Amino acid sequence: NQGRKLGVCGTILLAEEGINSTIAAAGENLDAFMQMLRAIPAFSGITEKRSSAEKAPFYRFKVRIKKEIVTLGAGELDPANNAGQYVTAEKWNSLIEAEDVVVIDTRNRYETAIGKFHGAIDPETDSFGEFPEWVKTHLDPEKTPKVAMYCTGGIRCEKATALLKREGFSEVYHLEGGILKYLEKVPAEESLWEGECFVFDGRVGLAHGLAEGNYVFCAGCRYPLAPEDLAHPEYEAGVVCGRCHADADEATKAGRRERQRQIRLAAARGEPHLGRDFRATSR
Repeated sequence: NQGRKLGVCGTILLAEEGINSTIAAAGENLDAFMQMLRAIPAFSGITEKRSSAEKAPFYRFKVRIKKEIVTLGAGELDPANNAGQYVTAEKWNSLIEAEDVVVIDTRNRYETAIGKFHGAIDPETDSFGEFPEWVKTHLDPEKTPKVAMYCTGGIRCEKATALLKREGFSEVYHLEGGILKYLEKVPAEESLWEGECFVFDGRVGLAHGLAEGNYVFCAGCRYPLAPEDLAHPEYEAGVVCGRCHADADEATKAGRRERQRQIRLAAARGEPHLGRDFRATSR
């Protein structure tokens, strides 16, 4: 209730292992909401990363109770006490440039599609739950004792590094604060990051300095689309893209076209429309 009163939008995930959220609000209201969260003893030490957006990146406010903050399905782990060693954004470059360190992106393929660190291994998973099996089949603690891992905000790596330590890897590191903290702290001219960082909101991707990027979501498959993807002959804003046009039947396409029509009508009336505006222009 307090969040709605303050105009907070986004999602908060709660589990026994902790809290994770991506939310948005006007500056003073966001300050008030974070102050309220930190007044709860269990969340007193909560950390945050802030960036701005020209338009509201979320349309609703949700609080969800989950078994795991990020579902890995690898049995009992203790990321709070047995995660890998934190490496700050300022020291990350020197770590991943070392010849004896294997760098692994723990995100999924639709995230890595728009950017990753130079030289990083992409497991090409469709979900985080596939990661434990990928580790078993592609990594050997005897051959790759030093592993550096990273993810969007640092949450996923807490569990991924705990998993590797359980599997016998002796030196496991992870980027403190994730890609977002790196893009905030490290100047573009010194960066080893290539592309944009996928985020789970209307901005789609963020560049250095956490500036909004150039991608949009496909309304059909939710895949991030680059400006050149919008020129594909099968792309239709709010309906399908070149990847998914063959998978959508005519009834589905017709429904999405009607939704886009309602969005345009609402815009013409100067009214908000609940739902994302899949515009034909990139941002």
